[in-house]
Amino acid sequence: MSSSTSSGPPENESPPLLVVLSGPSGVGKDAALNELRKLDRPWHFVVTATTRPIRTGETDGVDYIFLNEPTFLEMKERNEFVECAQVYGNWYGVPKSQVTSGLASGKDVILKIDVQGAATVRKMAPNALFIFMVPGSFQDLQDRLAQRMTESTPEMELRLKTAAAELEQAKDFDHQVVNNQDKLEQAVADIDRAIAEERKRQGRTPIQLL
Repeated sequence: MSSSTSSGPPENESPPLLVVLSGPSGVGKDAALNELRKLDRPWHFVVTATTRPIRTGETDGVDYIFLNEPTFLEMKERNEFVECAQVYGNWYGVPKSQVTSGLASGKDVILKIDVQGAATVRKMAPNALFIFMVPGSFQDLQDRLAQRMTESTPEMELRLKTAAAELEQAKDFDHQVVNNQDKLEQAVADIDRAIAEERKRQGRTPIQLL
């Protein structure tokens, strides 16, 4: 019997994963994340901080940590984010404490982040699992953004232009998961499968933020 009192994973278990879920705006990352939560896996879901206004149906501390800009910038100055960036005029950041506490508990950490942020995380944790969600078609992406009705026409055009460029980066990710219109459950199953496969892979090294 082991006498270890470590709060991390048992010695015979592989180290926890850092799973980075990314993709263009409107591809369905939030919807997929909500369904992944329902699977009741031993996962820790990172909550991103943002200065953008809260949307109808969102809950502070669950969907995002909603902060005013001065508070966010103070945290940025104290180097409290794994990654932060200004996207479409709003700040987004991943609190270091969200990632480190999850890994310390021995749980796989699920981090949803934009494509720009994923590139930064890759430099800090190159052995993380990077999953890119792609739309079934570009029209699907345009339709989802239109249905949200949270952006003006110029904002919509900017997001679509950015999305086209971001889709070119999908090839740099470990897995590409297609989110076809009205087929979210399949995309969620594919993400779940990718995580399970990585969990079984031999020789993985522990995640350390560089």
